[in-house]
Amino acid sequence: QVQLVESGGGLVQTGGSLSLSCAASGRTFSGYVMGWFRQAPGKKREFVGAITWSDGTTAYADTVKGRFIISRDYAKNTMSLQMNSLKPEDTAVYYCASAPSRLKDYDSWGQGTQVTVSS
Repeated sequence: QVQLVESGGGLVQTGGSLSLSCAASGRTFSGYVMGWFRQAPGKKREFVGAITWSDGTTAYADTVKGRFIISRDYAKNTMSLQMNSLKPEDTAVYYCASAPSRLKDYDSWGQGTQVTVSS
């Protein structure tokens, strides 16, 4: 059973940076896609970005492209989200998730970590 645990959330000022981490365990992740999602109060959960575990290919939502960077440590089974030039609208609970492949839905989720960007 896949387990995902996020860490690194907190409070940051507009324009600042913050890094989130997602520790994955429970199986080998070859072929998996690992993603970051976020949900702001009163809004639907939205896709932030994703990385293909085997080759490191990344994809980002337009709202974060150029500001956020996803990476993974293959040996440590961890995924990171480096967030730069943060804006108040980035305030949300951030979740990591995993999907068995690019063709399948995300089926395992972490508990989430709060990111608050003050104006």
